[in-house]
Amino acid sequence: MRKFLPVLGLLALSGLAMAGDAIGPTEKQATNWHAIIMFCIFVFMTMGITYWAASRTKSTADFYTAGGGITGFQNGLAIAGDYMSAATLLGLTAMVYGKGYDGYIYMLCFFAGWPIILFLMAERLRNLGKFTFSDITAYRLDQGKVRTMAAISSLVVVCFYLIAQMVGAGQLIKLLFGLEYNIAIFAVGLLMMVYVTFGGMVATTWVQIIKACMLLSGGTLVMFLAMSQFDFSFTNLLEKAMSTHALGEKLMQPGALLADPVTAISLGLGLMFGTAGLPHILMRFFTVTDAKEARKSVLYASGFVAYFFNVIFLMGLCAILIVGQNPEFFEGGEVGKKLIGGGNMVAMHLAKAVGGDMLLGFLAAVAFATILAVVSGLALAGASAISHDLYARVIKKGTASEAAEIRVSKIATICLGAVAIVLGILFEKQNIAFMVGLAFGVAAAANFPVLILSMYWKGLTTRGALWGGYGGLVSAVMFVVLSKSVWVDVLGNASALFPYTQPALFAMPIAFLLAYIMSKSDSSVRAQAEIEAFEDQYVRAQTGFGAASASNH
Repeated sequence: MRKFLPVLGLLALSGLAMAGDAIGPTEKQATNWHAIIMFCIFVFMTMGITYWAASRTKSTADFYTAGGGITGFQNGLAIAGDYMSAATLLGLTAMVYGKGYDGYIYMLCFFAGWPIILFLMAERLRNLGKFTFSDITAYRLDQGKVRTMAAISSLVVVCFYLIAQMVGAGQLIKLLFGLEYNIAIFAVGLLMMVYVTFGGMVATTWVQIIKACMLLSGGTLVMFLAMSQFDFSFTNLLEKAMSTHALGEKLMQPGALLADPVTAISLGLGLMFGTAGLPHILMRFFTVTDAKEARKSVLYASGFVAYFFNVIFLMGLCAILIVGQNPEFFEGGEVGKKLIGGGNMVAMHLAKAVGGDMLLGFLAAVAFATILAVVSGLALAGASAISHDLYARVIKKGTASEAAEIRVSKIATICLGAVAIVLGILFEKQNIAFMVGLAFGVAAAANFPVLILSMYWKGLTTRGALWGGYGGLVSAVMFVVLSKSVWVDVLGNASALFPYTQPALFAMPIAFLLAYIMSKSDSSVRAQAEIEAFEDQYVRAQTGFGAASASNH
C-alpha cells in the first residue's frame, strides 16, 4: 500500500479516537497468549457491566445519556477514554521517537480544543440539549430540516471514524495478538453491538472509564520502569537521547514536521475545532446531572489527557535509547533498519523491553480495549442520530413512544455494526488517512459552525443553518476528494486540483460565511420568530431551567 500523506498520514491518524493510526497491511505475528488472556478478562468484566447496565436501561434517557446520572469525575474519565485512543498511545509515542519535540507540539494542537469546549460549550450543551447535539442546533429552528442536516453530518463523521477504527483494529490485532484480520474485525463489531444494544450509554460509559484507567495505569507503569533506567533524571535522559538520535540537538527544537505552513494551520484548526464538533464527544455532556458537572467533566478530562500526553512524551524519549539502540526490535537484528511490526509499534517494544511479555500483553489488551470503547461511543452516536433525530423527530414528528425509539436505536446499532464489519473487510488494504482527515474536516466545517452560531448568535435562521451546515459538509468533502490524498493517490490522476491535504482552513470560513449571509438575507416571518425565540434560549442556556433532570444510578 502506497503511503500517501507521508507525514500527515501519521498525523491525521494519531488523533482523537483513531485506533488505526497509519497502520498499513501487517504480517500476522505469533499468537500472543498473554495479550489474549488479558483481553478475555477485560471482555468478561465488561460483559458483566453490560448485564448490570441492561437492568438499569429502561427509558430513552437511560439509553442515550445514562439518564444524566453520571458524575463530573466519572464523565471526565469517560471523555478521556473516548479521546485517548490506541493511536494516541501508538502514534504519538512513535512521533516523539522519530521527531522529538515536534511530537509534543503536535499534542498541544489536540489539547487546544478543550478550552473551547470548557468555556464556550459545556454548560450550554447540558442546559440546552437532551440526547444529541441536534437538539441544540434545532432548538429554535425548523426541527425537521435542521435535524436532518445535523444527523447527516453526524453520520458522515461517525461512518468515517468507524472505518478508520475497524481497519485499524484488524491490522493492529493481527500484529499484536497473532489473530486473523477478519476474526479481529468480527470480534470488535460483535462486541460493540452487544455493549450498545443491551447496555446503552450506561454500559458504554463504564467500558470507557475502565479502559481509561487501564490506559493511564499501563502507560504510567511503562514510563516509570523506563525512567528508572535513567535514575528518573529528565536531564540525563535528554542528554543521552540527543547524543544517539539522528537529529542530534535538533531533537528538542521545533522543526519542519509540517513544512507547508498553510497545511499546518489547516490541520491545527481541524484538530482544535473538530474536537468541539465530534458527535460522540458532544453526547457525553448530556450524561451528567447538571451544567456544573458538565464543566467539571471537561476539567477532569483535560487533566487526564494532559497527564497522559506528558507520559507519552517521556515514553517516546526513553524509547529512543531503550528500543532504538536494541537490535532485538529491528528486522534482521540490525539497529537503524525497519522496526519489527512497523514504526507505530514503538510503545509495544518499549513495554516488552522494560516489563517483558506480561507488560506487552497487558498493553496489547489495553489497545484492543481502547478500540472497543471508542467504537461503542461512535456506534451510540450514530444510532442516536438515526433513532432520535431522524425517526422520532423528523419521521414521527415527536409522536414516537420511548419503546419504539429504543427499538429503532437498537436496530440502527446492529445495522451500523454490520456496516462497520463489512467496510472494515472491504477497506483492509486501503490507507485510511484521508478518511480520518475527512472526519475531522466534516466535524470542524459542518457541525461546529452551526452549533456555535445556534448557541451564541441570535441572528441565525433555519435557512442560514442549512446553508452553513450543508455548505461546510460538501466543501470539506470536496476539498479532501480534490486533494492529492484522494485525487492522485486513490483515483490515479496526474496532479491534484486542490493543493492542500487538510480542508478545515477553507471549509470552515465557507460554512460561517454561508450561515451569516443566508441568515441576514432571510426576511421571512419564520425567520423573525426564530430570532425572537433566541431570548428564551439564552435564559435556558444560562440557568438550565427546563433542562432534562437526572436519574439516579
